[in-house]
Amino acid sequence: MLQTLDLTDVKLNSSIPDELGLCTNLTFLGLASTNLQGTLPPSMASLTQLTEFGISGNQLSGEVPPYLLSNWTQLISLQLQDNSFTGTIPSEVGLLKKLNILYMFKNNISGDIPSEIGNLSNLIELDLSENSIVGSVPSSIGNLTKLERMTLFGNKLSGMLPREIGNMESLMYFDVSMNRLQGELPSSIIQLQNLELFYLGNNSFTGSIPEEFGPRSLTNASFSYNSFTGKLPPNICIGGNLIYLTANKNNLDGPIPESLRNCTNLDRVRLEDNLLQGDITDAFGVYPILKYIDLSRNQLAGKLSPTWGACTQLSYFGISENMISGEIPPVLASLKSLQDIRFSSNRLSGQIPVDMFNSDSVIFNLNLSRNQFSGKIPVEVGKLARLRNLDLSVNNFSGPIPEEIGNCENIISLKLNDNKLTGQIPYQVGNLDALQSILDLSQNELNGEISPQLGNLKSLEFLNLSNIKLSGLIPSSLQGMLSLTSIDLSNNELEGPVPDVNAFGKDPVKALGGNQGLCSNELKSLSPCGGTPASSNRSKRNKWKLIIAVAVPVAILLILLLILFGIFCCCRNHKDDSDEEDLDSGGDSSFSVWNYNGNVVFKDIVKATKNFDEKYCIGKGGQGSVYKATLQNDISFAVKRLHDTSSSSSENASEATHYKSFESEVHALTDIRHRNIVKMYGFSSRKGCMFLVYEYVERGSLANVLYNEKEAKNLDWSRRLNIIKGVAQALSYLHHDCTPPIVHRDITGNNILLNPEYEAKVSDFGTARLLKPDESNWTVPVGSYGYIAPELASTMKVTEKCDVYSFGVVALELLFGKHPGEFLLHLQSEGYDILLVDALDKRLTLPTGAIADELVLIVTYALACTRTSPVSRPTMHFVSRELTAKTVLPIHENFHLLTLKKLIKIL
Repeated sequence: MLQTLDLTDVKLNSSIPDELGLCTNLTFLGLASTNLQGTLPPSMASLTQLTEFGISGNQLSGEVPPYLLSNWTQLISLQLQDNSFTGTIPSEVGLLKKLNILYMFKNNISGDIPSEIGNLSNLIELDLSENSIVGSVPSSIGNLTKLERMTLFGNKLSGMLPREIGNMESLMYFDVSMNRLQGELPSSIIQLQNLELFYLGNNSFTGSIPEEFGPRSLTNASFSYNSFTGKLPPNICIGGNLIYLTANKNNLDGPIPESLRNCTNLDRVRLEDNLLQGDITDAFGVYPILKYIDLSRNQLAGKLSPTWGACTQLSYFGISENMISGEIPPVLASLKSLQDIRFSSNRLSGQIPVDMFNSDSVIFNLNLSRNQFSGKIPVEVGKLARLRNLDLSVNNFSGPIPEEIGNCENIISLKLNDNKLTGQIPYQVGNLDALQSILDLSQNELNGEISPQLGNLKSLEFLNLSNIKLSGLIPSSLQGMLSLTSIDLSNNELEGPVPDVNAFGKDPVKALGGNQGLCSNELKSLSPCGGTPASSNRSKRNKWKLIIAVAVPVAILLILLLILFGIFCCCRNHKDDSDEEDLDSGGDSSFSVWNYNGNVVFKDIVKATKNFDEKYCIGKGGQGSVYKATLQNDISFAVKRLHDTSSSSSENASEATHYKSFESEVHALTDIRHRNIVKMYGFSSRKGCMFLVYEYVERGSLANVLYNEKEAKNLDWSRRLNIIKGVAQALSYLHHDCTPPIVHRDITGNNILLNPEYEAKVSDFGTARLLKPDESNWTVPVGSYGYIAPELASTMKVTEKCDVYSFGVVALELLFGKHPGEFLLHLQSEGYDILLVDALDKRLTLPTGAIADELVLIVTYALACTRTSPVSRPTMHFVSRELTAKTVLPIHENFHLLTLKKLIKIL
């Protein structure tokens, strides 16, 4: 008789057959990762001899029937994890008294933890994590004296931990993080002397951590994101085995625990955002494998010990917002792994050790702001090839800004404000074309003119050159800085006309005040330009430019209207009873071809689609339908037919709307040439019907592929990453290489097409908007729900950042396998977080190696693109370049331990 049935990893793609219940002698049943669906059939109640049952990693749903548990009393191992089970945990679970392992994590289980779970006296491992379980942890849990692992994180548990928890003396792993637990910790936790992992993070615990707490076996402890007060237990590392310690975001005070000094196995320490006090000079020892330590935003004093130079693996060192004094120990320059240095807002002084700036350095972020550093900025700063953020503001640095800073080609934020820097702004700053976030040189003793080279900073969003004695003209090259959202040139000695930079118009007084010699014919707060021959000539030139700028578009529009009027008249004069003849009338006169064989005429397309018969329709949308037309030479086209407006009850309004959509797409696609944007071959308009003809992209839309179970599995990680990079390059081209910039306004999976090689092609420009500098660019919100940038609901201001948001949503959707709206909403909650690997599309096996690294990079930037504030989102030019360059991020956690909130905080 069959006693063992193991079909683990066999792809069954079916439900569990009722006939399985006939195998009454089964003791082992393995059905993990078999693509099973449906519910647990009642017939399984006859499997009364089962001792091990594993059915994890499937798509099973419904409740776990109580009568099944009542009959499976011989079970030793029950593994139901990673499915879609709902309902509550049946109280009948208490009948499984032989059970050693109970796994129900990663389901949709709700309700309380039944008190009957305390009857499982032989239980060794219990994992109910990542469900929606509510209520408190039952006191009966104290009966599980053999339990070694208890994992309840990622639920909605509330109330206090029961004091009976101290009875579980075999407990080694205890994780209740990411719940809603509250109150004080029971003092009985000091009895848990076998603990190795103790995680309480992301709850609402209060009171103090018992002073005597400190199991010798402890390796991982997390108290983060609670409201603990009092001191950290002095013997938290009495056994010397602690590797991971986090207690950030609490109200802890007192000194650094003494036991940490000899805790040589430390790998990661987070104690920031507390009220810790005391002298840290000798509080820390030598940690050979320490990679991350953050003591920021406390009340610590003392000096940085040279001992830190022995922490050879250290990559993140944060002590910001304390009262630490003295100089930076030169020995820190020997730390070859050091990437992120955050020493801001202390009392540090002296000069920066020159040896920190060497060609082997991997420093990614250097923040020494708000200290008392002096001396010159070392010219060796130019050797920091990987530097992304440099903040030396609010110090006493003197001398010139080194020209060599122009070699830091990856820098995105540069703040040198509030120092005593002298000399001119080196033109080499204009070489920093990666600068995006901020360039702040204000409040210094700089002089001279603004270099025209600064106009090369196309991605820069915030520029502050105020209060530094600048003179001369504002260079017209600044007009090319289209990404600027804020500019401040106030309180200088600038003169002459103000160039047409949009950012000046937001608050001219703040941006330009204190410059007596400036003039403008556009900004009312300034004197008008004129009175001199030079200004008169400039005025004439500007007048001619204005005439040309107005006359040319008007002339083009008139010509287009005349052509369309001629087409309409031609269609009227050649009216025929046949619909096909109606659509064909006019021959080539109404069909413009600029990107394909001029022999193609519209009647060939009408014939190929049999007058646009439904069987040739390959897609429908709000604006119209798309047909596939294959001509006699086997060349295929996609023909977009906008909805017929001739029979509408509100004909004039409808025709205007459709014509505007038609005109938008024609204008947007006419001059576009990019491999990741669908090619347009021609257009036609006749008898209320408007047609666009563009290349046929074989695989159809990304959305159709992604949400087709079979097709999605062919969309492996490498292809998905390449699709995202292709869309990023297309949007970068539209925003930064087209004049005026083009905003698509409806970036979704439906409007991204895939060719046979799974290369992305952005399509459907019916809602596209040209960002003309002389227009307000305000509009009613358009686009698809779930992809529209949140600011459009309130401001209705169209900017490139609207597309950036949509791109971020699409990128996450492609990697997660579903719309990320739920994740984005929950991530706004302080207590919510989720592992990256748990968010990724479950239909693919987890990525490894270089693919995993690139995926982390893309998720990080996609999350940055979905920030609520448009100003804080990166530009598509920046995102595209970073993804293409495969930038290395300062991440040290194992891929499987990365969380979305961790990735959010990196940029």
